[in-house]
Amino acid sequence: MNWSPQLKSALGLAAALFLAACGKQETAPAKPSDPPKAVSASPAQKQLNGEVVMDPNAPELKQMLIEVIQDVPVPVDEVTVTARIQANPHGVGHAVVPVPGRITRVMARLGDSVTKGQPLVSIESPAVAEAEAAFVQSEAMLRQAEIALAKADADVARLSDLFEHQAVAQKELLAARTTAGLSKAAVDQAQGAREQARRRLELLGLKPGEFQQQVVVHAPISGKVMEVSVVEGEFRNEINTPLVTITDLSRVWVTSEVPESKIRLFHVGGIAHLELIAYPNETFHAKVTRIADAVDPETRTLKVNAELENTAGKLRPDMFGSLRYSTGETPAPWIPETAVVRRNGIDLIFVERAPGRFAAVPVELGKPIHGGFPVDKGAKAGDRIVTKGSVYLKAAL
Repeated sequence: MNWSPQLKSALGLAAALFLAACGKQETAPAKPSDPPKAVSASPAQKQLNGEVVMDPNAPELKQMLIEVIQDVPVPVDEVTVTARIQANPHGVGHAVVPVPGRITRVMARLGDSVTKGQPLVSIESPAVAEAEAAFVQSEAMLRQAEIALAKADADVARLSDLFEHQAVAQKELLAARTTAGLSKAAVDQAQGAREQARRRLELLGLKPGEFQQQVVVHAPISGKVMEVSVVEGEFRNEINTPLVTITDLSRVWVTSEVPESKIRLFHVGGIAHLELIAYPNETFHAKVTRIADAVDPETRTLKVNAELENTAGKLRPDMFGSLRYSTGETPAPWIPETAVVRRNGIDLIFVERAPGRFAAVPVELGKPIHGGFPVDKGAKAGDRIVTKGSVYLKAAL
């Protein structure tokens, strides 16, 4: 294609201007769209000697809490094991069937609180009629024996008078006395039979001389109804089978499996501290009542039982937690959990060296207790430490 000289000149000028504009964009420094904001200096600054200095007017300083480390009693030779609440086996009672019969009424429901002697179940039984009839019969036999004895005593008195006047032979008097003796024995036997029949009625909770009574099963102990294994209308033929199970939960047991290597720390009568999953912020105190006599060959542990009060009813069987036991206590510096910061796998606390000057001090901590830690190494009682707001100082490290 043939270009005119004027067109070639215009195209060359446009190309030169385009290349100049591109070169200028590559070499010119970029300018931000908005001017940079001024950054104020932090009131906390790290110093060369490892201390953090804060401006007296820093707002963070006003939000920090500084407290003095105190010595507190800390357990010695402590061991912690898992534990489980159990009902006291000496506080479990069973209401049983005393005689075969039909259940006419169930007066207890699962979870009810009952008192000793409270009616639980009523039973209609043929044995009741038999016991009532036996008592009536024993009373009738006693009356007959008493009448026979009275007649025999009267015969002895009459014949004795006649014998004194030589009106009868001595053998007749001796025979009357023998009859009186036999009558007296018959009365004693009848009284025993009546007492046995009366006692039978009393054991069944029945009143002598009344008829068509029902047997009422009463609560053997006070406590909570943990199981009801009977319904109305059911006929029970086997006696001594439990109808209602009652557990006294005013005192409960806590059981734990203690490693063989730690059993030396426990002794009967010692106090153990119980913490439960259900009540994470509470500590219960139990008294050790029994230590197993043999080691479990599979787990190499010994069962330890402790007993504790449960008058408030908060503790229930099969609750889980941990049992903590120690041989004694010794004073040790204690710091709250909020005072500890962790940096590069090391536990640190900030100790106030002077107003506004804090040193990050590594510490070795013991087992958690009372929402904090005893300090094994790195701090002592009397040190002033930051217990709230340590995060502001940590940010300056």
